[in-house]
Amino acid sequence: MAEIAEGIRRNRKEAGLTQEDLAHLAGTSERTVRAIETGTGNPSLQAVVAVANVLGLKLAVA
Repeated sequence: MAEIAEGIRRNRKEAGLTQEDLAHLAGTSERTVRAIETGTGNPSLQAVVAVANVLGLKLAVA
């Protein structure tokens, strides 16, 4: 999860988006985006996938 969190945070910043912007585009809350990026809480897989999709990232199961 730490690699996913770091990748999402890095790509969000590179895209020039705030957590609020990303949340709006992904249809989730800013709190959920923060939880994903910090690896805290228990965000749903659906929310993680939605955020990753907005950033053009693909998630793979290892």
